[in-house]
Amino acid sequence: MAVRPLMEITDAAAARVKKLVENAGGKAIGLRVGVKNGGCAGMSYVVELAEAALPGESVVEDKGAKVLVEPKAVLFLIGARMDFVTDKLSATFTFQNPNETGSCGCGESVSLTAAAPEVLEEFSA
Repeated sequence: MAVRPLMEITDAAAARVKKLVENAGGKAIGLRVGVKNGGCAGMSYVVELAEAALPGESVVEDKGAKVLVEPKAVLFLIGARMDFVTDKLSATFTFQNPNETGSCGCGESVSLTAAAPEVLEEFSA
């Protein structure tokens, strides 16, 4: 069975990650992605610059960009596709996530179901 990457990073997301790291003046090695409890749908995605890898983080490197996935978020982000979308009013990272079971009307939070741990065998980080 072929091993798939933990997350997919689109060209637009990779370009934005590389630009953010470049603009950090050598203080960042990549972008950290995680999830936190909160919001009307139960959880929200967290994206921040990462100065160093933390113990247990999974690293996804694609198209010259490095994304670090927090250990507690791995089962929620398996198979997700990270994109960067710009429209007239905003520019933001978005996630198409097979583990998402719902979202709120404002788009700020989502309902996520953790993938079964054995699914990890299909993915690499």
